[in-house]
Amino acid sequence: MDITLDKQDDQLHAILTVNLTEADYATAVESKLKEYSKKAQIKGFRPGKVPVTLVRKMYGKGILVDEINELLGKSVDGYIKENNLRILGEPLPVASDIDFDNQKDFAFQFELGLLPDFELPADQAIAVDRHKVTLDENTKNETYEQLERQFGETTEPEAAEAGDYLVGRLRKDGEEGEGRLLMLPTNKMKSEADKFVGAKPEDVITFDLKTAFDGDAKAIANFTGMSREEAEAIEGNYTLTVEKVQRTAAAEFNQELFDKVFGKDIVTSKEDFDAKVTETVMENYDRESDNLMNRQIIDKMLENVTIELPKEFFKKWLVRANEGKLTAEQIEEHYDDYAKELKWSMIRNKVVEANELKVENEEIVDRTMQKILGQFNMEMTPELEESVRGFADNFLRQENGKNYVQEYEAILAEKVLENLRGKVVVNDNEITAEDFRNQNAG
Repeated sequence: MDITLDKQDDQLHAILTVNLTEADYATAVESKLKEYSKKAQIKGFRPGKVPVTLVRKMYGKGILVDEINELLGKSVDGYIKENNLRILGEPLPVASDIDFDNQKDFAFQFELGLLPDFELPADQAIAVDRHKVTLDENTKNETYEQLERQFGETTEPEAAEAGDYLVGRLRKDGEEGEGRLLMLPTNKMKSEADKFVGAKPEDVITFDLKTAFDGDAKAIANFTGMSREEAEAIEGNYTLTVEKVQRTAAAEFNQELFDKVFGKDIVTSKEDFDAKVTETVMENYDRESDNLMNRQIIDKMLENVTIELPKEFFKKWLVRANEGKLTAEQIEEHYDDYAKELKWSMIRNKVVEANELKVENEEIVDRTMQKILGQFNMEMTPELEESVRGFADNFLRQENGKNYVQEYEAILAEKVLENLRGKVVVNDNEITAEDFRNQNAG
């Protein structure tokens, strides 16, 4: 057997050629033929007495092909590992005319996409912004309004009053179709709200949607389900066909509400409740700020790391790997996205190797247990630990371990970003919660 690697001019493509002679596969083929002759059941011959010559005639070509394919797989994998080749995906066989009936020696070729080495940016060479969110009065008021509505008593009166919500179908005036189902918050309207006072189910109200919300595309998009672009482009009158009126009596700030929001006896006074609400809201904004910073880190790393990819091989491999799911045209259209994903994967792997990052089994189990507790809004207790661990173990074994792999990858990704956060300059940017929402809307 002889294996050669011919790198192309760009050093990112290569042709791996495997030359086989009869001596490389003959012994294995003969051994397999003898096994078949012992097991084959052919009319006219007793079991185990079928002549090898007959088995060769009937099954020889299939056995030859199977043995050569197995030999090729082991040889190619072995060569790649022994020579420390960093390849993209898997080797792609090069089409050729092989005559298994008459040839004794064979030459098989495989196309490889080679991944280049690259350097990560120096420590502190990249700067990112992190939003340091402060809680403004408007956001506090909106939070309490949401709590009052969520936990207050909701009724469906016969006719609407100022501030009620109207459930119905919205459509452009004069257009056909039933329109989109939504809940219209008349208490958020800057004008036109008086048109809805007294509205009843089946009434059709005509109003200027843009004027009603003072051109606030974000607000319109939020309750209509339109995209931000659609909401910005609206003009003229719309109609709402009312289906029902909803009115919510604000929830009282008492122990019953405290328990509903945070669990029994977690807070026991209005002061503690206010503090807990603020803490929870700020935790959410901190999490969002971290997520935005992480996306910045990824984007900045991609911008500042030069990685040349075997572009044409990558496209070809994507078509093969996604056969029946993606066409060559679709891959061409979205190639930049695939390239970014691959480059980030390479950067992430380099960070893992350079810093010897690892994920222990116990970390995966603990993370899963916390997610299970979070779903039920429960705290861990010694009595619960055994049963929750059992649920976690069962979840991680499901789908042939797919859930385990997903949790492993999620924790590893967090560790990579945590490592990179320590190597970039982080600039704190103070911003109110309201401005933060507006800046990151859509």
